[in-house]
Amino acid sequence: MRFIRKYFLKHSKKLETASGKGAVCRVCYGILGTAILILLWALTGYVLFSRPGYEQFSGFLPIPTVKALYLLLLDIDFWGSVCASLRRVVVGILIAFLVGLPSGLLIGYYGKLRLATDAPIQFLRMVSPLAWMPIALLVFRTFESAICFLITMATVWPIILNTTVGVSHVNSQWINMARDQGAKDRHLIFRIILPSSMPYILTSLRLALGVAWIVLVPAEFLGVSSGLGYLINDARDTMEYDRLMAVVVSIGILGFVLDGIIQLIRERFKWTWVS
Repeated sequence: MRFIRKYFLKHSKKLETASGKGAVCRVCYGILGTAILILLWALTGYVLFSRPGYEQFSGFLPIPTVKALYLLLLDIDFWGSVCASLRRVVVGILIAFLVGLPSGLLIGYYGKLRLATDAPIQFLRMVSPLAWMPIALLVFRTFESAICFLITMATVWPIILNTTVGVSHVNSQWINMARDQGAKDRHLIFRIILPSSMPYILTSLRLALGVAWIVLVPAEFLGVSSGLGYLINDARDTMEYDRLMAVVVSIGILGFVLDGIIQLIRERFKWTWVS
């Protein structure tokens, strides 16, 4: 396996040099894109809510939202809801990962299994995760378990599919050479296939995180008394539109930070894409 390690190290150094040059450009373009987004938000909000009869919705504008966001950051209950939502997302994705990773490895490695499971997986992943909500309420005793189930059902499919794709893209020459040296299937999976598929696996976690945030908010309308979705529902009922928009912005910020963490981890494995 020494030749594989040398190959990885050689390409990792090349990509680390290239990524450093583009870091400043990415930050500058990111700031520019964010500024344009805020400008469009302000212009659209002004056009929509400056009309007579719509003044009560001015809380959706950037300045009231920023003020409400500042007050939210000082609110202990807000951070309790953040922790509750993060816990549900982490538990749901963790369960999906424990199911999806070994499933994707086996499906990607065994061709006949991939053919047999393709149609069922494609069928199930097309079902909206929220369509499982009535079933979740019947099966699980608590809303907490039902929410985690919905997040799991939403995130397991990108993990399975991306892991399967990663396994199918492993260099067949490495597998053949390892077999010639007497490697068994379990050795191939843990020594070659799993490390080589790591970029795809981390990409699947990134996709799963995005899907989880989408499902989280409507799932927290079920009846829980904490969470970011609950805060949005509560702000809507009390017509605190600035607070509602502040929670929406906080969801975007949290998702952006989590996605960035996964991206940083994925960059460490980016060299395995090079052939």
